[in-house]
This record gives sequence, C-alpha cells and structure tokens, in this order.
Amino acid sequence: MTMSLRQLSELVRKRKITATSLIEEACDNAVAHSELDAFICLDRQGALQKAQRIDNELKEGSNNRPLAGIPIVVKDNINVRGMQTTAGTPGMNFKAKSSAPIIESLEKAGAIVIGKTNLHELAFGVTSNNAAYGAVRNPWDKSCFPGGSSGGTAAAIAAGVVSAGLGTDTAGSIRLPAALTGIVGFRPSTGCLSTEGIVPSVPAFDTPGPMAANVEDTAYLFEILTGAALPQAKPLNQLRLGLAHPLFDNLSPGVYQAFKAALHSLNYAGTTLIEVDLSSLVSAVLDVGFPIGFHQMKTAMTQFLASYQPNTQLAELVTMIKSKDVKAVYQESVLGPNAPSTADYQSALNKVPGVRDSYLKIIQQHQLDAIVFPTAPIEAQPISTSSNQLELNGKMVPTLDTLIHNNVIAAVTGAPGISIPIGRGNNGLPVGLELDGVPGADLTLLAIAREIERAIKPLT
Repeated sequence: MTMSLRQLSELVRKRKITATSLIEEACDNAVAHSELDAFICLDRQGALQKAQRIDNELKEGSNNRPLAGIPIVVKDNINVRGMQTTAGTPGMNFKAKSSAPIIESLEKAGAIVIGKTNLHELAFGVTSNNAAYGAVRNPWDKSCFPGGSSGGTAAAIAAGVVSAGLGTDTAGSIRLPAALTGIVGFRPSTGCLSTEGIVPSVPAFDTPGPMAANVEDTAYLFEILTGAALPQAKPLNQLRLGLAHPLFDNLSPGVYQAFKAALHSLNYAGTTLIEVDLSSLVSAVLDVGFPIGFHQMKTAMTQFLASYQPNTQLAELVTMIKSKDVKAVYQESVLGPNAPSTADYQSALNKVPGVRDSYLKIIQQHQLDAIVFPTAPIEAQPISTSSNQLELNGKMVPTLDTLIHNNVIAAVTGAPGISIPIGRGNNGLPVGLELDGVPGADLTLLAIAREIERAIKPLT
C-alpha cells in the first residue's frame, strides 16, 4: 500500500477498489508475515463483514467517510468491541463490551480493525520480547527486536501489512518502536485523546496515538481523531529547533551519522539550530517519573481490573506474568519492598508543574518551535541477547533505561512528540529523529514534522 490513506480511501469511496479487497489483502499479508509475531489475534471474518457493509453502503451512495475501508491494527491494550483484550499477559483476557472512544472515532470514519497487535507484556518494556505471546520481530532484521511497547503495531506497519494503526505511549512506547522499524509514531499531548477503554500503565503519562508509514498518514489519523486540520507550517528557513543536550551525547556510531546527516539537511534548508542544555530537566524528569509510575501502575491497574475483570486481583495477575523483566518490576517496585511510599509519590507529583514550567521556559527563552534529538541512542538489537542489557559504545548498559532515556521528557511534561525515520545505522537498521513540541500544539508539531520529513532523504 504505497498510496496515502486519503488517496486510498478516496478510491474506495469512488468504488474504483472495494473495501473488501483491501481487507482481504491486509489479512493475507498478516498471515504471510506471521513469523513476526506482530498479532495476538486476527479478526478476518469480522473485518470482512464490516468491509462488505461499507461496500454495500457505497453502492447505495450513502457512504462518504474519510477512512472508508481502510484496514488498521490496534495494540492489544485498547478495547475493541467484541474482541478480547489481553494487554499481552495471560492473566487478562476479557471480551470488550464496547470500544474505546479512540476506536469508535476511527470506525465511525470508516476504518476497519483487522486485528489486535502484540506488545511488551502489560505495555511495560522497550523491546516487545513477550514471553507469553512470542517476541515481536523487526521486519528489517527478524533476529532483532522492534522496540516497545507498541512493537506489534510498528512491525505490522513496517512490514506493509497495513499502512496505519494505534499504539499507546507512556514513556516512549509509540516513538521508540517507530524509530526502530522505520515508520512514524506520534505521541499527542497528554490528555488530548481519551484513554477510556485502554488498559492503564501510568495515567499521568499515558496516551494513545497514531502510527503510520509517513507523517502525512499519521497526521490524517490525528485530524480525524480531533476534528481539526493541520495549519500551514513555517518554511524550514524560518524554523528554530533546539539541539537537546544530553540527548545526543552518547549515540551508537550509526545513529550519530544518521542524526548528523539529518541536521546537515536541515541546515542546508536554512533551519536555525540552537544548542540547549536539558541536563537538569532530564534529571528532574527521571526523578519524578519513576515514583509516579510505580505508584500509579498499582492503583490504576487495580481500578481497571475492578471495572473490566472483577474476578481477578492485581496480585493474582502478577503471578501469571510470563516475561521475567515485567514480573520483577511488579513484584519489587509496584507491589513489593521497593514500591514508592505515599509520601514519595505525593512529593513527586507536586514537582511535576515545576518540571513542566522549566520545559516551557527553555522553549520560550530560545523562541523554539520544537526540540530535536535522536529518538533512540542505538539501533534495534538482537532479541536473544538484549532483553536486560545491550552494548553501547563498548559498554554494557541497561536496555530499559537506555532506550527510554530520550523519550521521558515528553511523557512528564505532557508535550507532544513525534519520531520520523531519517536513515539507517551501521547495521542497516532504521534510525529515528524525534521532535518534541509545546504542550497543546500538536497540530503545529505535525505540520513541522511533515516539512522536515520532506527535507530529509526518505528511508530506503
């Protein structure tokens, strides 16, 4: 599917192609790429029934929906009516009685969910090495992980199964897998899109968001979800972007070269690049992020289970977790001896407004349109050796901490963030560039990203 979502849907509406043919092709592609373990479930029959309804409506001249017949995939921590929600863990498996509002919006626009995608178990992790449903594999190199936690959605899009889908992002779970699989992933400002009907991680930081093959399609989904249109972007020679230290101070050689080439392209286009020091902001973000995260992982999941799967207690759910890294976090830092005290949690929560003010002051002080940095400091790594540690510049470093390091600012400040592909690293795997904008200015950031994508050589 090389056409844009807008063009593809227009062909369906004009009855030059059928919704049924698009769904059949997508489902066939999903089966053909089954070795990626991108899906937890594929709903071919249900999707084809919806496609047939759209085709029938079009025959009668009554369908003019902007996503008519477009197949999409949905991360399996988002409720889709009539389908099981698992969050990638054995202890959760209920049939959703209603869809999350974000799904209702896309289905009302004519999109068709063909299946639920695999993820890092309980959406807590950065590799999508899921011990319960299988490790998701990167289409660029099937021995490597695609990033997480929205790895299944990213892999399905990167493999060409579909052109677009939904993920969720708490601390990079949309942007990171987008970067490592060579697609686009957009984290909206926190609170912009409803999280109702979505299995929670950390409500203070959680948001769903669109993922697609390019910025145009990502923005189109977001426009439909919000009912707003992208503004005209500033020309690149009027943009001011902040080069965010220390977010590009320790990169793999391949990421460094790709990022350097992207900056060269922006420089050539006349973009003003201003170095800014975010060291104290990054420290403050990490300082508050973990206490808030571990506390809310307990309270939010307890409330969610009470509403959707009342016969299961959180402690019971945790005993059934299959992925060792996730189980250890829940046993030690969420329910166990390392869990933050109520006082520590409240203290961290009280610091968040100050952290957000600091971020805005940096943006305002330098009159920045966005800050720019590599989405991840390293390319995708082998599944077999990188679950807990990976090698970066000759040193073994923790996988989780290393891969979320550049993504946590947007999470805690509530800012929108988008990852766009900028090339390949030394191992031939994709590299992403992230832009973080001003909280609430999501459409502006998407418009900027679209212009930057055009200026940077596409990933081939």
